[in-house]
Amino acid sequence: MQAIDPAELEAQTGGDADLAREVLELFAGQCRSILPRLADPALPRDQRADLAHTLKGSAAGVGAVHVRALADALEAHLRESNGSVPVDALAAAVAQALAEIAEARA
Repeated sequence: MQAIDPAELEAQTGGDADLAREVLELFAGQCRSILPRLADPALPRDQRADLAHTLKGSAAGVGAVHVRALADALEAHLRESNGSVPVDALAAAVAQALAEIAEARA
């Protein structure tokens, strides 16, 4: 399974390859910034939920369907539960998306 759905990315960017590269770079930067903070237990849950929401929106904008779904689930978990924050699956999906973005750049 591809981490970035090319058809969704094309639909989001109107087929503009330069715009697609730009939004993928922005998404990659957000992933690298947001993911460590999502796992930080010192950060309040509501702030981590907001970060998951931001990541969910960014993922939707580039066609990272699996990242979007996992960020959505994590956001709900953070808003509704007091248990531990399961970020492993999201981290793996983000890593796959970042690898695809890096491969596309090469």
